Amino acid sequence: MSTAASHEPFVHPALFYHGTDQYVAGTVPFLREGLDAGEPAAVAAPPDRLKLIREGLGERAGEVRFIDMTQAGRNPGRIIPSVLRRFADAQPSARRVRIIGEPIWRGRSAVEYPACVQHEALINAAFTGRAVTILCPYDAGQLDKQALSDALATHPVVLDADGETKSTAYSPERIIARYNEPLLAPLGVASCHFAAQTLPDTRDFAVSQARSLGVSGVSLGDLELAVAELTTNSVVHGGGSGTLRIWAESGQIVCEVHDGGQLTDSLAGRRPPNPTQPGGRGLLLVHQLADLVRVHTGPDGTTIRCYFPG
Repeated sequence: MSTAASHEPFVHPALFYHGTDQYVAGTVPFLREGLDAGEPAAVAAPPDRLKLIREGLGERAGEVRFIDMTQAGRNPGRIIPSVLRRFADAQPSARRVRIIGEPIWRGRSAVEYPACVQHEALINAAFTGRAVTILCPYDAGQLDKQALSDALATHPVVLDADGETKSTAYSPERIIARYNEPLLAPLGVASCHFAAQTLPDTRDFAVSQARSLGVSGVSLGDLELAVAELTTNSVVHGGGSGTLRIWAESGQIVCEVHDGGQLTDSLAGRRPPNPTQPGGRGLLLVHQLADLVRVHTGPDGTTIRCYFPG
């Protein structure tokens, strides 16, 4: 199985594989090629895939950074700043970096999937001009047709058992727009309107509601901090006020903040913090705290929905 050429500054191929043999054949030589060229290498994938790659690399596995994507990338919004950029930014700037990232696997829920696809599209903007190669494997035998179709739109090149093909469907901007879906809350959920002077009361309301839904300990603290960040952002950047909603759904607790602002930066919350820039870390922190973050923005305002363990 061939690998994508690395003469462009940023290379982002998808690997369509069927079964473990094709997975190993598409990933292990890719990593060995990078190691032979002196490129720092990392793999972020589910544990069973990490095991296959470790075994395939043998003694060279010690030269690769292995990351459990089911933990580090449970919330897809964390992957760019906390997995991909964290590894790439830690390497010498003169070296090309080589990463395998598998954010979409069978078992990802329908609620998680739109955030996963948007992540794949946003990688292209996050690494434009960087000397980085990110290979994204897709289990073509297990994932549905929509996932494979979306992969063609988020990756300019596709690799499979037959070789390398340029994707004529490549259009990451279309995918970002397509999955900017309206987020409709269930009827009758607990809600409160807030403004600058009622922010403390709004946090107390969120904590009280979360407790009544069974949240405690670390999860309750994370939820309270996320609500504080989102409601403050609404006051400062979203027109001065907003609405908070909270409810239980499929074993999780959902907090949603809606305001009248429009989010124009699609990478907001997905960049590592700039140590020389004050502020600008609120949405990044929310991504770190929540198991999942969904966003919808448009002329009528912005809704940010966060999921926490129930």
